[in-house]
Amino acid sequence: MRYNTELIKAAQALYLKRHTPKEIAKSLHLKNVRIVYYWAEKYKWSLLLSEESVEDAINRRLALLIGRDDKTELELKEIESLVIQHVKLVNARSKTPKKAESTEITNNVNTAVNSEQNLQQSNEKPGKKPRRRRKNDISGITKETFDDVAQTLLYPHQLYVREHKQASRYRFILKSRQIGFTFYFAFEAFEDAVLTGNNQIFVSSSKAQARVFSMYIKQIAGKFFGVEIKGGDFITLSNHANLILCANNVSTAQSYSGNVYFDEVFWMSKFIDLYTGAKAMATLGDFRITLFSTPSTKDHPCYKLWSGEEWKDGSPKRKNIDFPADETLRMNGTICPDKFWRLLITMEDAINLGFDKVDIDDLKDSNSTQAFKILYCCKFAESGKGVFDFEKLQKCITDTSKWQDLDLKADRPFGNREVWAGFDPSRTRDNATFVLVAPPLHPDEKFRVLTIYQWRGMNFKYMANEIKKIKAKFNITYIGIDITGIGYGVYEHIKEFARREVRDIHYNVNIKNQLVLKMVDVVEEGRIEWDEEQKTLITAFMSIEQQATAKSNQITYAASRTEQTGHADEFFAIAHAVFNEPLNNTKKRQSKWVLQK
Repeated sequence: MRYNTELIKAAQALYLKRHTPKEIAKSLHLKNVRIVYYWAEKYKWSLLLSEESVEDAINRRLALLIGRDDKTELELKEIESLVIQHVKLVNARSKTPKKAESTEITNNVNTAVNSEQNLQQSNEKPGKKPRRRRKNDISGITKETFDDVAQTLLYPHQLYVREHKQASRYRFILKSRQIGFTFYFAFEAFEDAVLTGNNQIFVSSSKAQARVFSMYIKQIAGKFFGVEIKGGDFITLSNHANLILCANNVSTAQSYSGNVYFDEVFWMSKFIDLYTGAKAMATLGDFRITLFSTPSTKDHPCYKLWSGEEWKDGSPKRKNIDFPADETLRMNGTICPDKFWRLLITMEDAINLGFDKVDIDDLKDSNSTQAFKILYCCKFAESGKGVFDFEKLQKCITDTSKWQDLDLKADRPFGNREVWAGFDPSRTRDNATFVLVAPPLHPDEKFRVLTIYQWRGMNFKYMANEIKKIKAKFNITYIGIDITGIGYGVYEHIKEFARREVRDIHYNVNIKNQLVLKMVDVVEEGRIEWDEEQKTLITAFMSIEQQATAKSNQITYAASRTEQTGHADEFFAIAHAVFNEPLNNTKKRQSKWVLQK
C-alpha cells in the first residue's frame, strides 16, 4: 500500500511529540503499526528528538494532566501514579552524589530511618509479633533526618526558601511555573508538622491542585522517611498535627489554627474572601502565612497585596513608603514595610542555580511571548489596556466536574446535544486552535467551553481530517472558520463533509468589531463559563485591545497575532463559535435536540 507524504509527515509530527508507534497507528488509522517503525528507521526520526529523561517525561505528562479540563477519575488516578513515580525518581536522584559527601548523607538518612525501626523491634519481647506502628506514626523522624534529606532532595532555589523560612511570619513568593514549589511546600509543611505538631492548612485554586499537595506529602513520607500516611482531605499525624486540604473553600477549616499555604493566589476567583477567612487561622502564635503563585494580571485583587498598595491604602503616613521593585526581588528575599518577606523566582533564575529538569528553549518555542513572560518570567499582564474586565472574566471560571452531561472519554462525549465549533488559524504559523462550545438551550443557561484542541506543525489537510473525527463524536451544527491564510484551505476541505454546518468568516474591521462586541456582551452578562484549570483563557481575553486602523484611523478591536503573540487564538476560536448567536439574542432560539427513533 502506498502512503502519501502528508500522512507520513503527520506520523512524524506525532512521533516528535513522543507518541508511541501504537498510538500513532491508532490516531492515523493505519492498519499496521510496523509501518510506523519502518518510517522512523528510514527517515531517522529518532535523531530529531531532543533528549528527554524519564523524569522530564513524567513532569511533562503531569503538567499536561493538571492543566487539563474535565479530569476523569482515571486521569486523577494517573496523576497520583505519576506523583508516585516522580517521588521514586527524586529518591533515586537523591542517592546519586551531588557533592563529595552525598553518599554519606544518604547513608545517614537510611540509618536514621532504619535505626528507629530497629529500636522498636529490639524493645519487643521475645516470641511476640512486632508491635504494629500507630497510624501515621512519625515519632522516629528527627530534625537531623529532615536536614539530610533536604540537602540531597531539594534544588538550590528550593533550599534558599527553606533557609529563609523563619525570616518572617508572612511570605509572598512570585514564581515561574514548573519549578517544583508545590513539591517543596509539601516537604516544608510535612517537616513543620512533624517537628512542631502545628497544623498545616492548604488553600488551592482547584481541587486537583489540592490533591497534588496531599499526594506529594504521602509519597515524601513513604519514600524518604519510611512512614505510611493515610487520609483524605483531613490527615492527622501521630503527634496530633493535622494536614488540612481546603482547596478553594476555607469554611471547613475555620475552627483550626496553623500555618496556611495559599497556592496560585493570582488565579483564585474569590481571593479576598479566601484570604480574609484563612488569614484568621494563622493569627495565633508564630504561625506562618505563605502565598505563592505565577502572576496573572494587575487587575487581580491580589496584586494590591503584592505591590504593597493594600498596606498603604487609607494611611497618609504610609502613602509615600517605597516597596522593592520586582526586579530587585529576583532571588533576593526581602522583608518589606508590611512585614511580608517577598521573593521573585523566574525559570531562568532556577536554571542558573542548577535546576536541570526543563529546557527553556523548548518553553519559549511552545508558548507565545505573552504567555512565556507571564508563566515563566513573572511578568504581569498590564491592566487598563484590554476591553475585558478581569474580575468579570474570573466569574466565568467554574468547576466542570458539575457538568454531568459531559464525559470527554465517552464515544459520544456530549450525547446528542447541539455543539458549536470555532476554528482560528495563526496568521504566520502553521498552528491553529479549534474550540467546542455548548450553546445555551434556555435563558438561564450559559455558553460552555467544552474542550479546546490545538495543533502545531500540521498542514490544513491534517487539521480538516481531525475536525472530521471530532464531528463524528459530537453533534456539531455550526463551524465558524476564519478563512484568512491556511484557514481557507481548512474551510475548503471541511466543506466536503460539513457543507451545511461550516461558515466562512472573512475578516474586516466590521466583522472584527462584531466578534469582539459579541464576546464583550456575553462576558458582561455572565453568559459563558469554562473550566477552572483553563488559566490561559483569561490571558487570551485580556490581550484584546482597542486599536485604530493604520489607513482610515477607524476604531477596531484586535490583538496582534504574529509569531510572538499567538495567545489570542483561543479567544478568537471561541468568538467564532459564539458568533452563531445573533448580536441581539433576545429572540428565542429553536431547539435542535436530535430525537432518536
